[in-house]
Amino acid sequence: MSTALNWTIEEFLKQAASSAPTPGGGSVGAYVGALGASMVSMVANLTIGKEKYREFEPEVMLILEEAEQSLSILKDCMAEDMDVFGQFTAVYKLPKDTDEEKLARSSKIQEVLVSATEVPMKTAREALKIMHLAARLAPLGNKTAISDIGVAVYLADSAIQSALLSVDINLPQIKDQAYTDQINVEKRQILFTARSLCKETIPVVEKRL
Repeated sequence: MSTALNWTIEEFLKQAASSAPTPGGGSVGAYVGALGASMVSMVANLTIGKEKYREFEPEVMLILEEAEQSLSILKDCMAEDMDVFGQFTAVYKLPKDTDEEKLARSSKIQEVLVSATEVPMKTAREALKIMHLAARLAPLGNKTAISDIGVAVYLADSAIQSALLSVDINLPQIKDQAYTDQINVEKRQILFTARSLCKETIPVVEKRL
């Protein structure tokens, strides 16, 4: 697993800005999603224990637990995306002198392409969960931090858009048509739901500002 999670913010930004191939868009998208999860967790933590919001505490505690789970998964996605790129580099160096070697190399490339698609899809799924959690917390959370729920929504939406671009660059190279059809259907569902959640949640946030 990549050591990127042990980097400082400065190190991460420096590497992302350099000519190094990683962290690239997939890892950055997962990072943005993780920040969205952090914002949901923060607002939940600022709500729990406050007398004014006591009646909502059981629901907010559940939201916090789910947000922390998604945060953990999105952090893993950051590292997994970088690891998959390393697999790409290794696979393209495989020998291709004989027909057998070409066939084995082609098969391995297809495996890595699917892995490189699955990681950003996982990012998009978790970021969508963050949008659902933000929608649940928007009418309940501590009003003094409610703008951060809006931030969570926008960050999670950006993470989805970013992750799906990483999917789009890999799908045309995958030969399994049934798999690509399945991913395309799920992509459309995720994008539709994300748009709906954004339209639903941001007005609630704005009303409570």
